[in-house]
Amino acid sequence: MLQTIEAINNAVNNFIWGVPAMICIIGVGLFLSLRTRFLQIRKFPYAIRVTIGRMFRKKEASDGAMTPFQAVCTALAATVGTGNIAGVAGAITIGGPGAVFWMWISALLGMCTKFAEVTLAVHFRERNEKGDLVGGPMYYIKNGLKQHWHWLAFVFSAFGVLTVFGTGNATQVNTITAAINSALLNYQLIPESSVGTSNLIIGIAIAILVALVLLGGIKRIGRVTEKLVPFMALFYIVLALGVVALNIDRVPQVFHDIVYGAFNPRSVTGGVVGSFFMSMKKGVARGIFSNEAGLGTGSIAHACADTRKPVKQGFFGIFEVFTDTILICTLTALVILCSGASVTYGAAAGAELTIQGFTVTYGSWVSVFIAVAMCCFAFSTIIGWGLYGARCMEFLFSEKMIFPFMIVYALVAIVGATMDLGLLWSIAETFNGLMAIPNLIALFLLSGTVVRLVKEYFASEGEE
Repeated sequence: MLQTIEAINNAVNNFIWGVPAMICIIGVGLFLSLRTRFLQIRKFPYAIRVTIGRMFRKKEASDGAMTPFQAVCTALAATVGTGNIAGVAGAITIGGPGAVFWMWISALLGMCTKFAEVTLAVHFRERNEKGDLVGGPMYYIKNGLKQHWHWLAFVFSAFGVLTVFGTGNATQVNTITAAINSALLNYQLIPESSVGTSNLIIGIAIAILVALVLLGGIKRIGRVTEKLVPFMALFYIVLALGVVALNIDRVPQVFHDIVYGAFNPRSVTGGVVGSFFMSMKKGVARGIFSNEAGLGTGSIAHACADTRKPVKQGFFGIFEVFTDTILICTLTALVILCSGASVTYGAAAGAELTIQGFTVTYGSWVSVFIAVAMCCFAFSTIIGWGLYGARCMEFLFSEKMIFPFMIVYALVAIVGATMDLGLLWSIAETFNGLMAIPNLIALFLLSGTVVRLVKEYFASEGEE
């Protein structure tokens, strides 16, 4: 049975993340960039100025909403996760160093895609029966497109519910257990035979924590993420910069391998990775898996922001992709490629390769700190995706389904901690791709609305 599921998933995955995905994701990103005259580049200094300025503004959000900073932290909580650690490692081993270059390209275009998603989500959002702000792809499809396109909203929400249990929960919990057990075994605090028991205890503890945060509502989610995300991101960035600084002499060669390997992977990987398309595919797929530009999920969190200016919140989308992919994913790649970690091209790899990059540089003691960082990354992702799943369930059924969904979602943490999830990683990537299709169609059709909102915003601001 499992072999049949794996065969079907591989066939769908190869199609979704093959030529069609490259055309759709890169094509829509390029189309939006052209229509906005590459807003993400022209207005990048403005975007950084606006977003950084609002981050430090202490302001309580109205009922049923988050502050703009809490909204971006919740979105970043879902994006800055194992994709930045395990995803980058996998992209490099299967696609070569050149995959990092294609991550950058997907991020450059993805900044505009994410900007459009966030802007539309805030513009077309609603208030539910509780008075909470709700929005995202399903709402900008419903409120922005004609009725014959509304089926796309239900397709997106259905794939969203299926995706959150794998991408947002089980695979993240599996990463947490692997990180904790690695540290415990390294310091001989538990024997190998106790790993199963350890996994169960960790799974139950995570399930309780997830339930406590998510059942506390939108305000509690915002309060948790605004404290957790800046801490974990800064902590990881400092450790990674240390690796780069200690191996600074290797940095020029690494950047050469990234750029040259993007078009000639065979020459950099010793012939093991010989396909230009494989390098491109892995870079784009893992980039999207990390920053979610094109999936539309991040806009669900941004729609909760207490703001009256959709375009202003949209700039947080640009900042988000830049932070996630250009900054954190690049640092992860440099940790792997500069440190002298043993990279086996052509073989699947995950977080263990990134951890090796740190331990080769600092020594085995750093595994404890990396375990803490990975736990924070993965837990924050679980919280962010829990909100996304709840909103999708609410759209498909009703607000009454949120509570039972939250309970089931929390309990899935136990499954993620105690089972082998090799196939689930691949299935999660497939559902990610399927979610992107209705969202990308909507972004293409609503591109005119994005352009109009941008023009109106800058006219009111007194700028071009």
